[in-house]
Amino acid sequence: MSSIQRQADGSDVDATDGETSDTEDEYTFEDVSVVMGTYNEEAAIATVIDDVEAVTDGKAEIVCVDGSSDRTPEIAREKGARVIEQEPQGYGVAVREAILAPDRPIVVTTDCDDTYPMEQLPEFLAAINDGADVVSGDRLYHGAEAMPAFNRFGNQAFAAIASVLMSERVHDTTTGMRAYRREVVESIEWTENTGLSAELLIRPLMRGYEIREQPIAYRERAGETKLDPIEGGLAIAKSIVTVCLEERFR
Repeated sequence: MSSIQRQADGSDVDATDGETSDTEDEYTFEDVSVVMGTYNEEAAIATVIDDVEAVTDGKAEIVCVDGSSDRTPEIAREKGARVIEQEPQGYGVAVREAILAPDRPIVVTTDCDDTYPMEQLPEFLAAINDGADVVSGDRLYHGAEAMPAFNRFGNQAFAAIASVLMSERVHDTTTGMRAYRREVVESIEWTENTGLSAELLIRPLMRGYEIREQPIAYRERAGETKLDPIEGGLAIAKSIVTVCLEERFR
């Protein structure tokens, strides 16, 4: 099993272009696809896309897998994103499609509710260039005060359960902001729906990929949440246990 690393705050990373040196082998934002599942997020989707465009100087590809009934897909297309339409089937189905759709070597996931700091994309890319296979945003490192207290407690509990089952300390299993090398997402069969965020961390970690947790800021969401905290929380906990046991005995 690989050892998970918790990154420093990222203050030593050049946040201008995501690169740590001038070597030809390093990835730039032209190698990055930023992907998300979208469902009725017209209140925030334009802001998220604008933030990605600004940080990456328009070089990153943006992919939305969308099942909305509002103007989300129209706004995304107007902003230059690639939109893949899909009947609503849940979070995991949309995100799984999103991570597998691009052909660029680095895939970054984010949510479309403006909670995640796109200005930290250079730090994620720098960590990939430093050898990480997966860079996972740790929302809880700074306290996640914008997150409802019940959700914050649940996320801490999910991380504790996963840590015990994996015998490896993790701090945020359900974050929506991660960067992956393409070979990681293509090498694993993803099975979960509501619990896909946890699965996207647990399976790579337990298969020996190098995982790094990167502290990130977390903002109050724009728009209404779609996940029932009780029903969704139970589904995520079940996924964590299922995936950990499957990987332990595979």
